[in-house]
Amino acid sequence: MESIWLEYAWTLLILIGLEGLLSADNALVLAVIAKHLPEDQKKRAINYGLLGAFIFRFTALFTISFIANVWQVQAIGAAYLIYLGVKHVISDHFSSAKEEEEAEVKGSGKGFWPTVAKIGLADLAFAIDSILAAVALAIVLPETSLPTFGGMDGGQFLIVVLAGISGLILIKFAATWFVKLLDERPSLETVAYIIVAWVGVKLAVITLCHPEVGILDEHFAHSTGWTITFWTILLGVAVIGWFLSGRSASNKKEQIRETS
Repeated sequence: MESIWLEYAWTLLILIGLEGLLSADNALVLAVIAKHLPEDQKKRAINYGLLGAFIFRFTALFTISFIANVWQVQAIGAAYLIYLGVKHVISDHFSSAKEEEEAEVKGSGKGFWPTVAKIGLADLAFAIDSILAAVALAIVLPETSLPTFGGMDGGQFLIVVLAGISGLILIKFAATWFVKLLDERPSLETVAYIIVAWVGVKLAVITLCHPEVGILDEHFAHSTGWTITFWTILLGVAVIGWFLSGRSASNKKEQIRETS
């Protein structure tokens, strides 16, 4: 019995690390979608987003057999995130400053509740990804004497719940940090949108791997090769964007000194 709980503890640590990675995606998307709102509404939108993430994740635990077949949700989430990122990058590089300002004002006019609805859509797509990944690891654990919940052994269910709670805590801190970072370094906004589009590509790959779609091998989305590729590109974009944004900020300071 002691060896069983050691195996459970080790799996929980792995799941917390996995939730940390998935939470980074979720938190960045949440921060970017809520960015145009006033400061007080931005915090409320993030809190509603966390509430939505909590509800979707624990609903998914009890309906995993049904949700696993609803690939359309992740397809819509993937399309929206790719659209959001590509639209911003195109606008940033090909629109005039006036057009960009008008677009931002227009975006701000979308209001609080439509923004919360978009966050909810993203939360739903991420919840399915998170729960499917967690259940895939937990379901192979030895069964325990605990009662069954949601069609799972009680011990397996508890492990997934604890991992989900840790993910929500990480989303809270990460989202707050991302919002502050985007406020302090506005030039990172385009980098954030590129990452959002890349996260959309990840959801698209998961959709294409779904057995009912069958365009890609169903194991490809969680294969080592694709996971390494995804995180290498994401971290590469983040690191390069960070240094470029710092360089542009310093150039602006030098220009101000020269003109003064």
